[in-house]
Amino acid sequence: MFRFQRIRACARFGLRSVAVATLLWPAVCLGAPDPDKISVYVDQAKLLKLPAKVATIIVGNPLIADVTLQSGGIVVVTGKGYGATNFIAMDRGGDVLVDRQIQVEGPTERLVTVYRGVERESYSCAPICQRRITLGDGEHYFKAAIDQAGSLSSQASGAAAAGSKSSN
Repeated sequence: MFRFQRIRACARFGLRSVAVATLLWPAVCLGAPDPDKISVYVDQAKLLKLPAKVATIIVGNPLIADVTLQSGGIVVVTGKGYGATNFIAMDRGGDVLVDRQIQVEGPTERLVTVYRGVERESYSCAPICQRRITLGDGEHYFKAAIDQAGSLSSQASGAAAAGSKSSN
């Protein structure tokens, strides 16, 4: 009887070990985030502090990310397309000060994708659904949303200009 209980206890321990290993496997594989990798979402920006003597920025693929140098060694990294690229920061002498990877990922908020045949439309649904142009949306939907945004921007600029003239 004792032998049977011992076998049973060993089996339970083995099953628990497998369960714990299965749960911990992603953490072990992924490990700590890579300090040389910059993660940014598409259509969003992130500020980074670099050495003040940076004079030149080179971006591997400017269709994926844009990196803009500001005064004091601040750079703005903007996600433009999905994927990975890198950027290199050099001083006036051509010495490489920074060489880092940029990973641009998709939106994380409540995104709803509607397919109409092969045409795709994206909506941001937090708290109500509104158009959100996303890379890969159908050409007609994408253009209509861009045109509306441009029209709204023009109207806002015109109203601001008219308001500043009337206050003078």
